[in-house]
Amino acid sequence: MLDLTYPPIIAAAKTSFRLLGQRFQMTGTEHVPRRGGVLLACNHIGYVDFVYGGLAANPSGRKVRFMAKREIFDHRIGGPVMRSLHHIEVDRGEGLASFRTAVDYLRRGEAVGIFPEATISRSFELKEFKTGAVRIAAEAGVPLVPVVMWGTQRMLTKGHPKDFSRGKTIALTVGEPLHPTGADPVAETAELRSAMARMLDETIAAYPADEQPPGSWWLPARLGGSAPTPEEAHELDLAEKRERAARRAAKRAAGQQPTTDLSAGE
Repeated sequence: MLDLTYPPIIAAAKTSFRLLGQRFQMTGTEHVPRRGGVLLACNHIGYVDFVYGGLAANPSGRKVRFMAKREIFDHRIGGPVMRSLHHIEVDRGEGLASFRTAVDYLRRGEAVGIFPEATISRSFELKEFKTGAVRIAAEAGVPLVPVVMWGTQRMLTKGHPKDFSRGKTIALTVGEPLHPTGADPVAETAELRSAMARMLDETIAAYPADEQPPGSWWLPARLGGSAPTPEEAHELDLAEKRERAARRAAKRAAGQQPTTDLSAGE
């Protein structure tokens, strides 16, 4: 694929990392093959995960084409940027087109990124996984590589003010490839989630203790943090959906066109 904007955006991102004084803990990046189709399955804890998740493939010289919600592509600024990077538009009401596009990309030797949880986890634990990741990898006949990020939620996530202060550590752990067959997508999805759950615990345990003291809002409740439990996070998600639906209904009743929010639904 012709990439005119991806290289300068990567360079700008790396400059930003240096200006922010960010430290990186990256392990397992050798599991990303240097050529051929590969699907990266990433956990989802913040709005900047697209930026940092792609770093898992950077040592292998790969550019990752992320699957992202349609609303971002509808945005007047985000849309052109996403298309220039050859990311894949996902319509959550009709996912067949994005499924086919992802499979086509993978068969052409591209690296594709997907968030099996679909939306940001407020608890910073893994949510339930959709089966799309294993079905896409099986259909394309490519390895499925699990990727876990930690620290990105401290910058920009749901329910908290943005914080781009200096000196944060960003951790990425890349696991060994899985090779789904598609024979049992539910079981293979459970295998993927189990592998990523182990990786998440290991990544959090290796994270600098002075950057996540007990009670930290970005630390899961079961590990001594003050983040919502998965059950509490689920209730917050439901309340957000109800509020968003009410806003859309009010706008329709007033004859207004709903505006696109880059953060909606993530």
